[in-house]
Amino acid sequence: MIAGLPQKTSLRDALRRARENAPFLAMAMQIQPELTDLLEAENLEAALEFGRSAGEGAANVRQKLRREKRALALTLAIGDLAGQLSLTDVITRLSDFADRALDEALADIFATRYPNAPVEGFSIIGLGKHGSRELNYSSDIDPIFIYDPDKIPVRGREEPSDSSRRIGQQLVEALNARDADGYVFRVDMRLRPSPEVSPVALPVEAAISYYESSALAWEQAAYIRSRAAAGDPQLGQYFLETINPFIWRRSLDYGAIKNIGSVTAQIRDHYAAGQKFGLGYDLKRGRGGIRETEFYAQMHQLIFGGRQPDLRAPATRDALAALAKAGRIDGAKAKILSESYEYYRVIEHRLQMVNDQQTHSLPDDAEGLDRVARLHGLDNGQILLDQLAPRVDAVGNIYDDLIDPEDDRRLPIDEEKLAAVLVEKNLLESGAFLLAIRRWRSGKVTALRSNAAQESFEEILPDLVDATATAPNPAQALARLDSLIEKLPTAINFFRILEARPALLEMLGNILSHAPVLANALARRAELFDGLIDATALDLPPSVEELAEQFARTESGDDYQILLDRVRARVGEKRFALGVQLIEGRHDALEISSGYVRVAEAAIQVLANATIAEFQKTHGKVPGCALLILALGRLGGEALTHASDLDLIFLFTGDHSAESDGPRSLGATQYYNRLTARIVTALSVPTAAGPLYEVDTRLRPSGTQGPLAVTFESFRKYQRESAWTWEHMALTRARPVYGSKADRAQLKEEICAILQTEREPEELRKAVRKMRLDIVEHKPPKGPLDTKMMEGGLVDWEFIIHFLQLKTGEALYPQLGEAVRTLVNAGHLGEDMVAAHELMARLLVALRLMSPDCDFPPETSRALIAKAAGQESWDALLDGYDQARQCVIDEWNRHLRPDPDEILGDII
Repeated sequence: MIAGLPQKTSLRDALRRARENAPFLAMAMQIQPELTDLLEAENLEAALEFGRSAGEGAANVRQKLRREKRALALTLAIGDLAGQLSLTDVITRLSDFADRALDEALADIFATRYPNAPVEGFSIIGLGKHGSRELNYSSDIDPIFIYDPDKIPVRGREEPSDSSRRIGQQLVEALNARDADGYVFRVDMRLRPSPEVSPVALPVEAAISYYESSALAWEQAAYIRSRAAAGDPQLGQYFLETINPFIWRRSLDYGAIKNIGSVTAQIRDHYAAGQKFGLGYDLKRGRGGIRETEFYAQMHQLIFGGRQPDLRAPATRDALAALAKAGRIDGAKAKILSESYEYYRVIEHRLQMVNDQQTHSLPDDAEGLDRVARLHGLDNGQILLDQLAPRVDAVGNIYDDLIDPEDDRRLPIDEEKLAAVLVEKNLLESGAFLLAIRRWRSGKVTALRSNAAQESFEEILPDLVDATATAPNPAQALARLDSLIEKLPTAINFFRILEARPALLEMLGNILSHAPVLANALARRAELFDGLIDATALDLPPSVEELAEQFARTESGDDYQILLDRVRARVGEKRFALGVQLIEGRHDALEISSGYVRVAEAAIQVLANATIAEFQKTHGKVPGCALLILALGRLGGEALTHASDLDLIFLFTGDHSAESDGPRSLGATQYYNRLTARIVTALSVPTAAGPLYEVDTRLRPSGTQGPLAVTFESFRKYQRESAWTWEHMALTRARPVYGSKADRAQLKEEICAILQTEREPEELRKAVRKMRLDIVEHKPPKGPLDTKMMEGGLVDWEFIIHFLQLKTGEALYPQLGEAVRTLVNAGHLGEDMVAAHELMARLLVALRLMSPDCDFPPETSRALIAKAAGQESWDALLDGYDQARQCVIDEWNRHLRPDPDEILGDII
């Protein structure tokens, strides 16, 4: 029995601990009273049997699988907590259920789409912990979909590629989508080759060709834990047997130690906050944790497994045992690693049972850690830390000894050979690259003056040359790479990251070719690339609440200035990643736009809270008063681009004549104006970690002449009695982003009342037209693709929407997409206005990154911009853009064109 694992106890005791310490399990008990009764009766076998039949009577396969997963999750959790199910029992049952769920969902898709066809020609390859049958309690699955074009069924004129894509997409949705019955498994498709561009399912021969010729080192390691998990078993087995030589190479692959060791160093650096043992320790990525145990086994398997098939065990503990038996690793070390790994995985499951989250980190507060410890059957969190500490230290020391390889740096690249290769492949005019390399090696470039920097540069240079030369726009990529290296304060970490993650080289080539905004950001802060090490960096950002929690994390001894730097670094990383997501085609441009909004809102919340706390140290609080922040413009409308500034209005509630209660008392008006100025500074002034946002406060009452912060009542009075029409137009996109729930609700109600004030339509029309003409005079379009300012562009589109909102008092949503759909449904606008907005909004997001001057971009970037705008080609984009603008012009003329008498009056 491994020390620290749960002692066998009653299911009833496990249920009690679960109710008291795991909200997810407590909820699962309430939802499934019949199952809970079986567990209360100490009948584990009956509970397991109940889980297998929990889906009976379901309306469809999706509901059936979700109910079975919910029952299985509760039963396994209680059996695990009671010590009546081992780790092997839990992870095997979860993995087997994943296989069955995939098979049943796939069979249902076939039965629906191809009623008479057998389930063949489509196979699911399980990777990661699913592939090794070691699934976590709250885990995603990492499948690869393979299809045989000759066997997969089709209907009508459907091509096999279309059939496989639809099957794959429906399969992901069947398991991944969350509804009233929960979800089956999260599905992560990012382990397939080039996930940003490749289809969801791969033709088998093309996949084999990729792995035989083009696969990356990490992909070789990933396939150690691979198996045909579901679907057509013959197809899956054929694929894996064919690529077997790619996975298991007969030559001793000592390079694996260096590759994985470099990744480990980057992971430790990137997850620095989770490396220190104690509260918040990352059990998976931290030094001495789960991942290092897995890497230790995989490195030795890659080195020796090509010649010793008995070392190819997918599961980590099995691999360690096989390696020890074969004498490839020390038996005592294998025992430490295996027992520590089992203990880690059990505690990892406890962390995930609390709220069904895919987390691997210990809580960062003592109360949360105590809850996890009590769930495990311990008295408090300190006991849990005491049990973990010696294991973490031992595993870390074992792994540290492994990843200290001898220096095997490459020799400097030979210029003559390089020139010959470049000319032979016709990749790039060789002279330009050779001149750049000579300059980089001259010692005159700041970032490359140290020996360490030169060594890291020479190590990555061959791959860097290849990535740049094969980029979509090699000349552009080289010019921007040269500029980037010239501006870097130090290049060591940048090159080491590229060496550790070769897949990032292609991404870098795309950034340098297509995105001058991102390339310039990299030149200022090369550490932005660090954030891309983790594949989750290319996921859309989580909720504002989760982001705020991430941004606000501090370490002991951090002060206000350090927090400002930390927030800038974290926000910058998120914004950079969002830009990369667009370049890589990972998500819809409108979703990325919403991601920028969530990041900005989280930054506002964290920095406002921190600034208020800092300000209160000197000036105290103003009794009965509170701050409100109102977002307008693109932030208010939840549609930011990479270049957007933040339009904000600052208000405060309560009595303006009140005074603060701190050591240096201030009147309320002075208090909130000085506080607001500091918040604006916190959001906008660059620190050592770089800039954050441009903040525009000119939309406040009385504009630049008015105070930065006014009372709620002053704002209300100004808007009702003194505001111009254009200020009410701006108010249509107003949305409170900071303040108490009650204050926000009251402010929203007041804004709605102001906007619904009855207006004289003709006077409103004239005012809107005049404002647009003023903009034309003072801010003409930058270029032919200035989708905001061109006639029929987004500004005209927005003015039409605002005009109708104020005229009718309807569709008062700050989100303009929702507003236009409401106006269309009410008959005020043609349906084409919806599509026009979506095309131009997507185009704006793309152009802000790829062609900020609004001129026609290089030909090599045009297809990418078209794709980001939701169009099939550049020509289709231009046609759609012209049609969208014409649609807006037609609606403008219908609603806002002046009468002939008005035109005549202007002439006279």
